[in-house]
Amino acid sequence: MDPTQNPHRRYSALTGDWILVSPHRTQRPWQGKQELASRDSRPRYDPKCYLCPGNERAGGAKNPVYISTYVFTNDFAAMMPNGRSSVVETGLLRTHSVSGTCRVICFSPRHDWTLPAMPLDAIRGVVEVWANQTEELGRNYRWVQVFENKGDIMGCSNPHPHGQVWASDFLPNEPTKEDQQQLAHLREQGSLLLIDYLQLELEKEVRIVVQNQHWVALLPYWATWPYEILLLPRRPVSRFPDLQEFERISLAEILKRLLTRYDNLFDVSFPYSMGWHGAPYGAGEFGHWQLHAHFYPPLLRSASVKKFMVGYEMLSEAQRDLTPEQAAKTLREQSEIHFSERQP
Repeated sequence: MDPTQNPHRRYSALTGDWILVSPHRTQRPWQGKQELASRDSRPRYDPKCYLCPGNERAGGAKNPVYISTYVFTNDFAAMMPNGRSSVVETGLLRTHSVSGTCRVICFSPRHDWTLPAMPLDAIRGVVEVWANQTEELGRNYRWVQVFENKGDIMGCSNPHPHGQVWASDFLPNEPTKEDQQQLAHLREQGSLLLIDYLQLELEKEVRIVVQNQHWVALLPYWATWPYEILLLPRRPVSRFPDLQEFERISLAEILKRLLTRYDNLFDVSFPYSMGWHGAPYGAGEFGHWQLHAHFYPPLLRSASVKKFMVGYEMLSEAQRDLTPEQAAKTLREQSEIHFSERQP
């Protein structure tokens, strides 16, 4: 069986899910939807933007004239703090109350920037906010989810560079899977699942996209999205606040290099959803956890051809055409000079 030509399934050691890989389908003609690639041409400041410094937000509050990062509680939060603890269980119909909070993180006062366009010291400031928010909210909540939705096709309602952090008193579905898989691996092998996996990838080298002294970004063997990335620290780290100063500086550097490659792939501001997974908080042992970030971009063949999770993917299991090895090679070959900075 040639995995570059024949359909096969791959197992995700991190979640326990399976993914159908169909590499032969990359040869089929595309007659689906085509869209023009959008090029960002935003001003440094937009007086109509809800997130720009000094502007009034949709909820009526006014932003301060911030000069670096800025964090505030979401005016339309999905969860509220101090929820009443209640459980309604009636057989097949069950309801649990939730308590949580949702915050917005403005990465920069510059309306026209994205993370790869920001200077390293500004990205470093974002990294520090991610760590501080995780540490603060982890004192009161079981799960802290730092994430960014980039691009309107990922549901981003505002182009100003920003991310979010949601904290909840429960452990959501995806981290629950990762918790179970990592714990089982530690009990069976006596070692961390993602550290063992990283060593395998470093030996094979075929799925690594970019790396530095402290971090490795790779296409996971079990990737679902075409150019999905798993970003890992080289040493065991359970949670974001546990990162040392040198690792945070190194993280800013590898983020800029990785996200520049994304943008250069199709000469467009590359859309994605990304988020950090680290050990939960509260009672329990979480030494089986390894900090990591997921990047899930939807683009497949060009800036106008997207990967949609429909039909079989929604009803059976995730499926991909382009193999992770092919996608990693394509990303590795991209320049680290942003396409907007190229000489004519």
